[in-house]
Amino acid sequence: MKQNNSNLLYHLVAFITVAIWGTTFVSTKVLMLNGLSPAQIFTLRFSIAYMMMLMVNHKRMFADSWKDEFKMAMLGITGGSLYFLSENEAMNYTTTTNTSLIVCSCPLFATLLVRLVYRHSSRINMIQLLGSLLAFVGMIIVVLNGRFVLHLSPVGDALAFTACMSWAVYSLLMKSVSGDYGAAFITRKVFFYGVLTILPYYLIIPGWPSWDVFMKPQVVGNLLFLGCLASMICFLTWNWCISKLGAVKATNWVYFNPITTMIFASLVLDEKITPYFLAGACCILAGMYITDRMTKAE
Repeated sequence: MKQNNSNLLYHLVAFITVAIWGTTFVSTKVLMLNGLSPAQIFTLRFSIAYMMMLMVNHKRMFADSWKDEFKMAMLGITGGSLYFLSENEAMNYTTTTNTSLIVCSCPLFATLLVRLVYRHSSRINMIQLLGSLLAFVGMIIVVLNGRFVLHLSPVGDALAFTACMSWAVYSLLMKSVSGDYGAAFITRKVFFYGVLTILPYYLIIPGWPSWDVFMKPQVVGNLLFLGCLASMICFLTWNWCISKLGAVKATNWVYFNPITTMIFASLVLDEKITPYFLAGACCILAGMYITDRMTKAE
């Protein structure tokens, strides 16, 4: 009974984390309308998160070995700079629908990656795979929402797929380090290397908006929301959930992202909840339940 209660807590935290991430599109859009680019938004939110994490977690600065430190750097790239850059740039070349479909398919690839790398200790269960596919189909239904029209864009779709695989690799790397390091230490390193590896981008595309932009209350408020809650707290809780649930179970919650985005849009933007949304949501929940029941502790 105690184990079941613990698993319920981990899943609840994972759900809340994904739900918060589902609302970040609105904050990002507000900041972009005020003159900030996606790269600048990422740099600022991760810098804020890093400074806050450094205040509460600063006793240990480096990992136990250069190999582990390299893994931390790769976490910062795959879960930070590369992921956010490729996802946001994808929407400059292809539709939001295409981007959402490709990026939100990362749980499926994360499952396959984990099973491929840990094939001796973590075999694929067919019922578990069917559960993941059911959740994947549900995600497609929610994102398309009855509009079954896709516009292919090789560059945009390739960038979205890069973001998808980047997050899948992040989940895989988290599995390899979460047993040796605490969630707070890992999260702080993700922010540090995320900011560090985004800096070369500004050699190609330099420039920042005027200081007046940062004096606007809506800019300050949304940056604090993205930096403090959506980055620092959510990455901390997400990494903790991966260490407790395993990469496969935790990453499957990404399928729930379009649901929270749609619900938030209906409340804030007055968008309608359609039968397609309800059907897709049911598929996602059923698929996640099946996968959770069939996935052994990793």
